[in-house]
Amino acid sequence: QVQLQESGPGLVKPSQTLSLTCTVSGGSITTSFYAWSWIRQPPGKGLEWMGVIRYDGSTYYSPSLKSRTSISRDTSKNQFSLQLSSVTPEDTAVYYCARVQGPYYSDYEHYDAWGQGTQVTVSS
Repeated sequence: QVQLQESGPGLVKPSQTLSLTCTVSGGSITTSFYAWSWIRQPPGKGLEWMGVIRYDGSTYYSPSLKSRTSISRDTSKNQFSLQLSSVTPEDTAVYYCARVQGPYYSDYEHYDAWGQGTQVTVSS
């Protein structure tokens, strides 16, 4: 079974860069035709799709976050990472990594594996 686990600091200062890593086991991040996504859920709000890195290494981001978001991968470690720059308290959320099949990245019905999520708080 594919398992995903988020890791990274739980507290980030405003204006700094939020960095998280998703470690994948039970499946390769280079296997066709999966994509690997970051999703977040701010307090009291719904899930917000952030972006994906596809099996071939290409990326696609939410238009609202594209300017601040970077997703990368380390295939030797079977990991992919999130960097969100210039954070503010509005970026406080539970951050999830997940696997999606196909091009419909914003439709959670197509996601078949999720990490447990990790709380990240932006505060000085």
